[in-house]
Amino acid sequence: MDSINLDRLNKYVTDSKTTFEDFLGNLIEIPTVSMDPAHKKDMLKGANLAASFLTKIGAQTEIVETPGHPLILGYLETDHNAPTITLYHHLDVQPAVPSEWENPPFQFMIKKNNYYLGRGATDDKGPAITALLAAKYAMEENIPLNIKFIWEMEEEIGSPNFKAAIKSKKQKLDTDSILVSDTIWASRGKPAIPHGLRGLMTATLTLTTGTQDTHSGLTGGAARNPIGELCQLINRCYDPISGKININGFYDKVRNPSPEELKEYENANLTVSQFKKTHGFKTLRSKDASQLIQAIWCKPTFEVHGIVGGYMGEGIKTIVPSTAQAKISTRLVPNQNPKEIFQLLKNFVKRENPEVEVTLGATLNPYLAEFSGPYAKAAREALHKGFGLKPFFIREGGSIGSVVSMQNIWAVPIVLLGFSLPEHGYHAPNEYFDWFQAAGGIKSLVHYFHLVSRLQE
Repeated sequence: MDSINLDRLNKYVTDSKTTFEDFLGNLIEIPTVSMDPAHKKDMLKGANLAASFLTKIGAQTEIVETPGHPLILGYLETDHNAPTITLYHHLDVQPAVPSEWENPPFQFMIKKNNYYLGRGATDDKGPAITALLAAKYAMEENIPLNIKFIWEMEEEIGSPNFKAAIKSKKQKLDTDSILVSDTIWASRGKPAIPHGLRGLMTATLTLTTGTQDTHSGLTGGAARNPIGELCQLINRCYDPISGKININGFYDKVRNPSPEELKEYENANLTVSQFKKTHGFKTLRSKDASQLIQAIWCKPTFEVHGIVGGYMGEGIKTIVPSTAQAKISTRLVPNQNPKEIFQLLKNFVKRENPEVEVTLGATLNPYLAEFSGPYAKAAREALHKGFGLKPFFIREGGSIGSVVSMQNIWAVPIVLLGFSLPEHGYHAPNEYFDWFQAAGGIKSLVHYFHLVSRLQE
């Protein structure tokens, strides 16, 4: 196939809108919340529904059981001599608190401007259906490309069973390249292709100073307060005003972005006011846009996600708590190893307060690829053709553990080509996706498939 028939492609995209809405709506209304054991049956129901979508477009489908939630695989094979691309998405979602939403989070709704509301709409069910419909068109138009699908159900809990599951199917899943649509543009109208992801290390800090809570009038002043001590410890770990991390050796292996990378990132034209509005912030640590870009894409972080202890009900119960726990994480950049960072944290805590127990949680390695070469060029060209906008490369501040696993198993190019926007609300209340991004995404992916199919000519 020498070129894409644009009239035929545009008509296909228009005609596919109803199917897109039907598939997405049915998928959103299954609460595939992977971290909640109460949704175990919903996870299986969601996997079966997703497998049925793959079957409907002609793919051979397989559901792989794991010790946790299942993995859905699909195969659209046209020619053994043609190159193979693997499309990765995840179909599990974050929990949703109904009181925080304008509408029930697991009730699919279409609002004006073709906005599709519901938990998982943009992370990552909408992009998964976008890629599915693009693959369907590629098969119908006989683009010489074999397409495989990996749909995960555990991404939101750190992909604990992903690597073992795909290793068990390695030969069947062997591929020439991988495409992941689980990333976010810099802003609407600014198509961004991430070439890097931050890693992650989570941990809990626990301090127990007694066997029971006590009356502060009887023991206050003499009793140690574990909540106060944890707050003091955290304040020593990092400066909450500047974000600077004080843990010895934390920055030693940080790989800073090159001048070429920083120049590319400037294309985002990210402004402090826009960032504040999108995420609902009143103030930020810096008013400088270049510092903002480095902070969210290129630098490691130390975050406190919650402190648990003492009386948590209404009003004030005047007790001294006997135990407290802090939940923390660090986002890591290239060359930082999460287990090494955990050991640095543990050593630091031992010096500052040896009674605090430090427990390791999830770990994910950072990921960094080049933003040049034939696949990067194809991604740029495809996004430009799909949206009529000039794309650029960025790093992304989030983490996708499965990307690192796939990189370790298959030494092939991995392209992060997503269509979500910051305002779509990853992990936030009132999450949504929109048809403009989906339609442009289908067109972009069709062009990408066409370009990739010709790389081996």
